[in-house]
Amino acid sequence: MKILDSEFQAWMGGVQARMEAVLARLLPASSVAPARLHEAMRYATLEGGKRVRPLLAFAAGEVSGAAPGRLEIAAAAVELIHAYSLVHDDLPCMDDDVLRRGKPTVHVEYDEATALLVGDALQALAFQIVSENRLADDPRVQLEMVRTLAAAAGSRGMAGGQQIDLASTGKVLTLPELEFMHIRKTGALIRASVMLGAACGCVDEHQKQRLDRYAKAIGLAFQVVDDVLDYDGSTATLGKTAGKDSRQGKPTYVSAMGLARGRELAEELRAEAHAALADLGAPARRLGELADFIVLRKF
Repeated sequence: MKILDSEFQAWMGGVQARMEAVLARLLPASSVAPARLHEAMRYATLEGGKRVRPLLAFAAGEVSGAAPGRLEIAAAAVELIHAYSLVHDDLPCMDDDVLRRGKPTVHVEYDEATALLVGDALQALAFQIVSENRLADDPRVQLEMVRTLAAAAGSRGMAGGQQIDLASTGKVLTLPELEFMHIRKTGALIRASVMLGAACGCVDEHQKQRLDRYAKAIGLAFQVVDDVLDYDGSTATLGKTAGKDSRQGKPTYVSAMGLARGRELAEELRAEAHAALADLGAPARRLGELADFIVLRKF
């Protein structure tokens, strides 16, 4: 399959445009008090990013036959959590970065206190929209969706992975230790994107297991490629500061195994993701295309 063929590009562009409109609708208007906070929330979330997590939610929804109206809410919730994590990740007390998605980070454009509140408010909004919209026919399924999102964002997911990352600066980690960290820091929310998208429709246990295996593989692949691009990419292409991780002494897949082996690992994880989808048939096509996009991307 050719990466980014015209049909896939059209599908991806359609989901991205839809999500921009959905997020713009769900976020409080910048004219509503407190105006500065709402303006900064919109600044942090809109007009930027690949929307990989919403794309994964919509692609998983094709496997489960989910309604687009449900998918857009689940996808928005995951993207709001992701946006909040970037705002906090860029703070001086974390990674202290000044550029995100090609524009000044929130604490630079506004201030640190506002950036902290932006992250808090985006996270709260994510759970608000999941709880106030009907995303599944069975209330128990929707409650499990809330649990999945909370676990992915919490101390055993993204937040915990970030803590491990902070504690590991200047240290050399083994590959199992790197995987342990990134399954949480990056992989947990990517997995949640897939599983929430699937839960908006109907999947059996076998399909769930296959989707979970796919999500775990592609979640790690995303981080491996991020590490390669941080080493090998440019700030202009990435829209964020290139080479930041190596300068800060953060352990990465490139520092642990070298650039060439890192690229090989990304390809192995891509193959593993495709293998997980093998018996899901045509409805899993978009997930396979996204695995290719994630591994072969240059930004």
